[in-house]
Amino acid sequence: MSPTGSESPTALAGAEAPVVSVVMCTYNRADLLPAAVEDVIAQNHPQTPPFELLVVDNNSTDSTRAIVERAETRDGRIRYLRETKQGLSHARNAGIAAARAPLIAFTDDDVRVGPDWLATIMRTVRAHPGVSVVGGRVLPIWPAPPPSWLTPQHWGPLALVDYGEQPIRVDAGNPLCLVGANLAIARSAFDLVGGFSADVQRVRDSVGSSEDHEFLLRLFGAGGFGIYDPGIVVHAAVQPDRLECAYHRRWHTGHGHFHAVMRPEYLERSNTGRLFDVPAHMYRSALCDAASWAKAKLRRDDADAFSCEMRLRFFGGFFGTRRQQFLALPSEQRRLQWRALARNVFGWRTGDAPESAAPEAQP
Repeated sequence: MSPTGSESPTALAGAEAPVVSVVMCTYNRADLLPAAVEDVIAQNHPQTPPFELLVVDNNSTDSTRAIVERAETRDGRIRYLRETKQGLSHARNAGIAAARAPLIAFTDDDVRVGPDWLATIMRTVRAHPGVSVVGGRVLPIWPAPPPSWLTPQHWGPLALVDYGEQPIRVDAGNPLCLVGANLAIARSAFDLVGGFSADVQRVRDSVGSSEDHEFLLRLFGAGGFGIYDPGIVVHAAVQPDRLECAYHRRWHTGHGHFHAVMRPEYLERSNTGRLFDVPAHMYRSALCDAASWAKAKLRRDDADAFSCEMRLRFFGGFFGTRRQQFLALPSEQRRLQWRALARNVFGWRTGDAPESAAPEAQP
């Protein structure tokens, strides 16, 4: 179903054409949403570009719609949209379709942006001709002091980002992930590679989604590039359950599943072969992580043991998905992959498994 909006055509016709469309997707966050909306509208830097704010309601059952419609009456730059297909990718794509500007900035309903957020984004875009995407830091607002093991090394499951003090070019050779809480993408990038994929999206309270990463990999593969600018800063509220080890275990398992679906090139390369369609190098890494986990446990180094465990959880999620996909293949394709592995590992060759047949083993 297409998104519906409550904007007035007359009001839009008289408004200044936006240079940036801000898309904020939301689901049952009526307690956090007013502050997030107010921060975007409060942009007051002298170089703030003309902008609009599209709040995409993804089937909220709380007072989300009433909150946004009240804000609309106070500020004509705000537009309410409703997307009934559940999932963050569907909601974002609805916002992209409705956006009027050539640059689309994304943030979340639990994020606080500063008054110079859009001005800083525009400065970065103008400083890098041809850039497709820019992003920056996403720093935490802790609900309580974080546990000692929750170092920046483990910020990925919290959708936090801090790659340091210097700008970084991100592209196919350096595919760092910039996250949707603080991300601006040129409309031309969507014209080139399409929108966010529903195959790797978070649906409601699921864990470990990879919408941002999957989109960026497609974009970089098509020749686009991005910039991480540490001056583009937002702060995100960390939900209390994300301070628990159980959440991180679920996230890394889910992250492994989505990488199995995405098939990024940096994981798929294998000079040895594949077992259950999992590249051999991943088995080697998992064995090393298992040995490192055991050593860390003996040393009582809980932080190092936890890091090793998270990598093993990722492998477990990846392996489980690939094994299911492999077993669903026709028997001949499974046999081709076994033969390719035997050739690579043991040097075995059979007359009915020529080298040229090996690529057909991929689903």
